[in-house]
Amino acid sequence: MLKTITNTLQALPRDSRDTLFLLVVVAWVVLPQASNLPLWCVLLTAGVLLWRGTLALRNRPLPSAWWLGVLLAITVAATFYSHRTLLGRDAGVTLTVVLLALKTLELRARRDAFVIFFLGFFTVLTNFFFSQSLPTAAAMLVALLGLLTALVNAHMPVGRPPLWVAARTAGWMALLGAPIMAVLFVLFPRMAPLWGIPSDGLTGRSGLSANMQVGNIAKLALDDSIALRVKFDGTVPQQNDLYFRGPVLSTFDGREWRPLQSSFLPRLQAPAELQVLGTPVRYEVTLEPNNRPWVFLLEAAAKTPELPGYELKMTADLQWLATRPITDLVRYRAESHTDFRHGPERQTVQLQDYIELPPGFNPRTLALAAEMRRDPQLASATASVLANAVLQRLRTGGYSYTLEPGVYGNHTADEFWFDRKEGFCEHIASAFVVLMRALDVPARVVTGYQGGQRNNVDGFWTLRQSDAHAWTEIWQAGQGWVRVDPTSAVAPGRTGSFQPLRAPQGAIAGAFAGAFGTVSPDLLAGLRAGWEALNNGWNQWVLNYTQSRQFDLLKHLGFESPSWQDLAYLLIGVVVFASLLGAGWTLWERSQHDPWLRLLERCRQRLRQTGLTLPQACPPREMAARVRQHFGPTGDALADWLLQLESQRYAPRSATPLTQLRRQFNQLTWPT
Repeated sequence: MLKTITNTLQALPRDSRDTLFLLVVVAWVVLPQASNLPLWCVLLTAGVLLWRGTLALRNRPLPSAWWLGVLLAITVAATFYSHRTLLGRDAGVTLTVVLLALKTLELRARRDAFVIFFLGFFTVLTNFFFSQSLPTAAAMLVALLGLLTALVNAHMPVGRPPLWVAARTAGWMALLGAPIMAVLFVLFPRMAPLWGIPSDGLTGRSGLSANMQVGNIAKLALDDSIALRVKFDGTVPQQNDLYFRGPVLSTFDGREWRPLQSSFLPRLQAPAELQVLGTPVRYEVTLEPNNRPWVFLLEAAAKTPELPGYELKMTADLQWLATRPITDLVRYRAESHTDFRHGPERQTVQLQDYIELPPGFNPRTLALAAEMRRDPQLASATASVLANAVLQRLRTGGYSYTLEPGVYGNHTADEFWFDRKEGFCEHIASAFVVLMRALDVPARVVTGYQGGQRNNVDGFWTLRQSDAHAWTEIWQAGQGWVRVDPTSAVAPGRTGSFQPLRAPQGAIAGAFAGAFGTVSPDLLAGLRAGWEALNNGWNQWVLNYTQSRQFDLLKHLGFESPSWQDLAYLLIGVVVFASLLGAGWTLWERSQHDPWLRLLERCRQRLRQTGLTLPQACPPREMAARVRQHFGPTGDALADWLLQLESQRYAPRSATPLTQLRRQFNQLTWPT
């Protein structure tokens, strides 16, 4: 089959072969965009490329301009219908992709090919508007080499040069240009927040939500994508201390938890009153884009993290927020204290917000709270004693931790405590807070990420969306807000050791596991760790090469207080040095060439301009004879000069010096 295809391609005219190669390159450039484009755009682009390929294979004429006008009108109308605008990233990329495909229907001359080449280079860049991952970069490198190969091939108008010859030249071009690109990448100023890829319209990012419906976080456990990576400077905290704080949810309507909607004025809300103890844990976080202003930190951070290009502030409930959503990969340094206190130590009116429950919901849970209060041992018990009693109920009451508890109804706490007795972390946390509030203990739900796994290849701790977690905080007199994770009472392995709950395998995953059951799990885990470490290196050194890293580089080069001026001077110095190096190489290369042959070649070119074309291997004596034959007596002076040039080569002692011959050449009167 492959041999048949090869023979068919070899039998095609060169124009058809080159056109098919260019269509394959265009398809490769557009393919990564398929998931980001409207369905009609993908189908139209594929149809146009297949149409153009069929015309090339059958050597048929191209369609008329009328067809192109109709397709262009349909494209503009469909783009406006899909995006409600012709401007912006999404609409612009849609138009660019279709226009690139439509331009192939006008591929009649080399000028049209050049338009496709440079439009293709621009389309390569648009792929990075949606993804800057390592696979995308590798795919676009292949696309770049393909376009360069087509461009080089277009400059070979004679014969049918093999594509591999053009590909080799394109590879050398890319290789020679790589050092220049590397220098520009390292030294070109990055002016945050202007530097980066436009991220308007960022949608479809999975992750925590600002609200929590019972059952939502369980869905995240099915998402194995990376949420953040952490690099600790020293000793890693214990597993049960790895809580990365996110949104705090305090208002409950019976089905959904939301951030606090206080009945008190903002100025009366309780301040954070954070008190940190012990030695801080210092670390660096690489946070994936989530289109939220949340900056996840290990509980609890008193100092503002170092996040260039963003202004950060801490809320009264210890959540750190940026002034704008995190729409790009960011990295920040922080320090946290796992031993801390926060919140008021004495009863205040603002704590009433954390006791309120919606009327008409969970009557059996309210009855359970009343029954517990009638117990003489709990009638006047403190918040910690009541919390321990509820945790003991979770440990001994037959409750279980599962990703598939079923769909809960309106009375979620009642169903958990009395009917289902199973749930994910948010089921357990929500039911715990409802019961604690029914016991008149201020309580709230905290969401974020817990745990993680160390990558043995690069030493980073990886937290995935499947590590999303919900825990609780209760208020205790004299201590303030205290973390209580009721999930640990049901499943101690979830927070006490590195044993996160895994999603059950589906049919496809089960079949895959069966087919590759002989492969060692350790091998698969090692391959995954290696791939993620490679991606992390790409994120750290390429995507997250920021202004601060540029200045750090200048410090290593000896600049005490780096600035934009220092960076500009260094860049100019590198450019001047590279220019001088190139000039020196050019002079050296010229000195390696035979000056006698260069002078002979100049003569041959001048003769070609006057209408006498001579073979490349024609010696001076034969050239002189042909000059006399072609021009007659008017060519005698030139013929004599050619004979002197030959004598200078083969009888240099008695011949005219080459410098004098060069002057005579410039003074010759050329025959016509």
